[in-house]
Amino acid sequence: MEEIITVENLTHTYSAGTPFERSAVEGMSLAVRRGELLGLIGHTGSGKSTLIQHLNGLLKPTGGRVLFHGADIWAEPKKLRDVRFRVGLVFQYPEYQLFEETVYKDVAFGPTNMGLAGGELDRRVRDAARFAGLDEGLLDKSPFALSGGQKRRAAIAGVIAMEPEVLVLDEPSAGLDPRGREELLEHIRAYHRERGNTVVLVSHSMEEIARYADRIVVLAHGKTLMSGTPREVFSHARELTRAGLDVPQATRIAMELQKRGLPVDPAVYTVEELADALLALKRGGAV
Repeated sequence: MEEIITVENLTHTYSAGTPFERSAVEGMSLAVRRGELLGLIGHTGSGKSTLIQHLNGLLKPTGGRVLFHGADIWAEPKKLRDVRFRVGLVFQYPEYQLFEETVYKDVAFGPTNMGLAGGELDRRVRDAARFAGLDEGLLDKSPFALSGGQKRRAAIAGVIAMEPEVLVLDEPSAGLDPRGREELLEHIRAYHRERGNTVVLVSHSMEEIARYADRIVVLAHGKTLMSGTPREVFSHARELTRAGLDVPQATRIAMELQKRGLPVDPAVYTVEELADALLALKRGGAV
């Protein structure tokens, strides 16, 4: 699968040359492939947020490079504006960035800055609202009249409306109730399936990443710890827990059952897979 973004030996040092100097990422390398839903997982301080701000040039590397379609995004700084339209970044708690008189104007802000108007602008706003799960009836309301979950969807719609090649979402479900989290993530998955665009989903929740990602990159202490399909990553569940990372509940149960002598694959990572494994054991007379 073609690489759309390539991170090569990325280092970013904050407050360089001062007593407060620290490197949030150091020598990090990874690839984002065209059309995949990539999960980025890591504990607080692992470098997730610093990394994603490099993907569209919001931060400049202290060392290393970020390539978009094979070209260093900092080779021609004048072209960074175009990169930021093509790699859309939704920050954690993006609803705090809403500011227009109506939801429609907020969602239209990015495409308007791209020079779009008329029917094409209207199409993008309404398509983006649908993808984000935002009822069209809310577009004429003030964003400040919306619920917390609706504000989150409006903010995400504003980035989707730019129709980026890569959509990067930093903890999009943070602070939402369980039903709101599930609905929002299902809309993101539907967007990915319908559009076929690349989506990078950043989360500290292994449960979310396991359920939605095609591939997972695990970060720890500013470096890439491992990457692979969910099954490949969770086959290293003990290494993940030693690194201070959580694993899906189904994986934890499978690990405990294996410790107790049952032949259960510890790489299972969904409740459905665990149920199938236990049913197979029961049919075989093991439980």
